[in-house]
Amino acid sequence: MLSFTQVDVFTDELLFGNPVAVVHGADGLSTEQMAAFARWTNLSETTFLLSPTDPAADYRLRIFTTARELPFAGHPTIGSARAWLAAGGTPLSDDRLVQECGAGLVSLRTNGTRLAFAAPPLLRDGPVSPSTLEAVAASLGLAPGEVVDAQWADNGPGWVAVLLADADAVLALEPDPAAFVEYTTVGVVGPHPPGAAADFEIRAFVADDAFFEDPVTGSLNAAIAQWLIPAGKAPTTYTAAQGTKLDRRGRVHIEQSDGDIWIGGDTVIGITGTVDL
Repeated sequence: MLSFTQVDVFTDELLFGNPVAVVHGADGLSTEQMAAFARWTNLSETTFLLSPTDPAADYRLRIFTTARELPFAGHPTIGSARAWLAAGGTPLSDDRLVQECGAGLVSLRTNGTRLAFAAPPLLRDGPVSPSTLEAVAASLGLAPGEVVDAQWADNGPGWVAVLLADADAVLALEPDPAAFVEYTTVGVVGPHPPGAAADFEIRAFVADDAFFEDPVTGSLNAAIAQWLIPAGKAPTTYTAAQGTKLDRRGRVHIEQSDGDIWIGGDTVIGITGTVDL
């Protein structure tokens, strides 16, 4: 029997963020067992906490969707860190956690009850080609001229990021699932007007084995921040809303400091128990 935690991420109220299932002490599980359990939970991600192999790390994390293993993902990183701490984990450093994962070492810090991770380096960035833009716009139900800008923003899942004129345009999107053939992870961002509860609205569309909209997405928010802040399209500190169309109230807090872009969010532990794997 292994300890199990389910954490709601990027929310301060249970049921309004993005849940991640976390299995503790998973060193004895095979890749096949992990993948099967991730399919069974049917959540966007399920993670497995293991002993680190790098002496600089506090723990090692493997991250699975229902279809594949990811080298990195944002809300599973924050949720798994919360689960590890709640289970009695003691960091090597007083002010930082270090997670070992497929993308390497990822630093996390705490600010009260809020956890934040340092955005890992992008695996691919730069502008998308006209043919890619046309295909991505079509998958979103847009004409290419409705896209303000687009960028590769891949830190593991393969994101193509699209900037629209405003948050209302983001919320009005009606993507075509059948059009998500080659570009299977698309993120969309648009600014809210000054004085709104959040600075940007984000939506994330994923088509691995089936099409779905992800409620709140740390990796996408990290990649978008790494694009918009250096380009001068976003301030160095801002808040993004995500999940609005799914009746969630996800809030992602972004801050550029100490030479890194930090992606933070509140967490709520919803389920604790054991699982027999």
